[in-house]
Amino acid sequence: MTPKRLFDCIDWQMAQFPQEDMLAAKEDGVWKKYRTKDVKRLVDSLSMGLMKAGIGFQDGTIEGRDKIAVLSNNRPEWLILDMAVQQSGAVLTPIYPTINVNELEFILNDASVKLVFVSDKELYEKVQSIRHATPTVQAVYTFNEIQQALHWKDLLHTGTEEEIQHLQATKDKVKAEELATILYTSGTTGFPKGVMLSHHNILDNIMNVEEILEPVCGPKDRSLSFLPLNHIFERVVSYIYLYRGVSIYYAESLDTIGDNLREVKPSLFSTVPRLLEKVYERIINKGRELTGIKKTLFFWAVSVGNRYEVDKNLGLFYNIQLAIANKLIFSKWREGLGGQVRAIVTGAAACQVRLLRVFTAAKIVVMEGYGLTETSPVISVNRFDAGGRRFGTVGKVIRNVTVKLAEDGEICCQGSNVMLGYYKRPDLTAECIDSEGWFHTGDIGVWTEGDFLKITDRKKEIFKTSGGKYVAPQPIENKMKESPYIEQMMVVGAERKFTAALIVPSMESLRSWCEKNDVDTSSADKILNNPKVLEHYKTIVERFNLQFNPVEQVKKFELLNAEWTINGGELTPTLKLKRKVIMSKYEDVIEGIYA
Repeated sequence: MTPKRLFDCIDWQMAQFPQEDMLAAKEDGVWKKYRTKDVKRLVDSLSMGLMKAGIGFQDGTIEGRDKIAVLSNNRPEWLILDMAVQQSGAVLTPIYPTINVNELEFILNDASVKLVFVSDKELYEKVQSIRHATPTVQAVYTFNEIQQALHWKDLLHTGTEEEIQHLQATKDKVKAEELATILYTSGTTGFPKGVMLSHHNILDNIMNVEEILEPVCGPKDRSLSFLPLNHIFERVVSYIYLYRGVSIYYAESLDTIGDNLREVKPSLFSTVPRLLEKVYERIINKGRELTGIKKTLFFWAVSVGNRYEVDKNLGLFYNIQLAIANKLIFSKWREGLGGQVRAIVTGAAACQVRLLRVFTAAKIVVMEGYGLTETSPVISVNRFDAGGRRFGTVGKVIRNVTVKLAEDGEICCQGSNVMLGYYKRPDLTAECIDSEGWFHTGDIGVWTEGDFLKITDRKKEIFKTSGGKYVAPQPIENKMKESPYIEQMMVVGAERKFTAALIVPSMESLRSWCEKNDVDTSSADKILNNPKVLEHYKTIVERFNLQFNPVEQVKKFELLNAEWTINGGELTPTLKLKRKVIMSKYEDVIEGIYA
């Protein structure tokens, strides 16, 4: 049976490699495992329950399908709901749990959502607070049991023989080229846009990436899932796991990832560079706590890792050094990630090359890829095999996808992965998909070594100084964030005389530096306003400035005493900077820089 729709993965797994732990999550401190046949039973029961409640589709049109929303952390119920909704002919519309109520109200109304599923009391109350303004919402169901709220299991329906046959007939009616999901992208500007993806869009992308991940994972392997399932990246990776027979274990929270990695011992997991940076910072900070020969060895190993080159033999002496570093130091890094990790897949933003080098040297391959929600999502990815990987690139284009660079360097993509369009917005669809079917990504790129794609910047983020010179902020930010003292950074300077920056210091590293340099650490403000600290950051910035041309060099900066977060509104759910929000929030600070 060749899979044609996303939900076919259950029958596929049942036939190929039924699992004892297809899905698993902690309940009351214990891992609860769901066998493949348990998941199939729950998915079918929920599908029949939804259909009994009048949910499904009248015809094959987009408006003829009911829309179901979900706001939840990652958990088995999330994927069970996803597949059950698909089987009923309805459409799942995932929403980030961190969304503000104005955007939530907009999405529920824009998609005419009929049912909403939430994980906990806080999200239940968030949805209930706008029920008066969302007339199409008929009911809100919860995954956790909450007093006076409808529970998702209330919908489960065993079904008569006739209802089981009706479910099969409904599944048969769901065609590959039809709408599977609407994903509202938070984006970095304006109200969310609903990206419409078909089963074929997503499933073809899964099959084209699945073959690339073949050396890394298969039946009997485990993965740890913690990136939001609302994002197409983690959702597609999850379906790849299901089709490859990889068990999915859900992290309890972002704070418990370290503990969960050691418990689950995954062979593969997906992440975004920001989280990988935090893992690295934690490792380095532990290294700083060491003393004597242990500390010397630790940082010697890091320096060996920083010289690593992919697919290049650096000679016998280096190879001996690397073998020693792996035995004495890097083996402990691998143990910290569970001891079984063969590869980490990263996307959604550029990953610092120094992290790629040192993790790869430590025998933890980082496969950096590239794509957008609109492209289902993968366009290109670095392969597991060293010959198919290059640091600083997003790898080679995957099968059934074609990429060309426009005259201005914009990456344009054509293939089975390109979305059906934006929901109810043919005007926006026409803006990014041209008459020949090329999707214009908004990213600027170049080819290196012929077929490795390298992203140089985001088209809309490139700005022009008042002197008429163009500046691409991302490469500057990524380079300077290599400093252990810079946590976050945003380069500014549009229509200004020079390039400047807002810098969020890495307070843990900075406090450690202050203690060694007799700086008062009684408060963050005293640290950030200390002349020694300001001089320290001036030295760091000037050192990195040498790698950029004069117009790109950061001439002035301001240190900020607040980390940018999703809840604060400065970051998207995939941890990208919301530049307009940050510009608005720190307008006075920026004016002060240029005063």
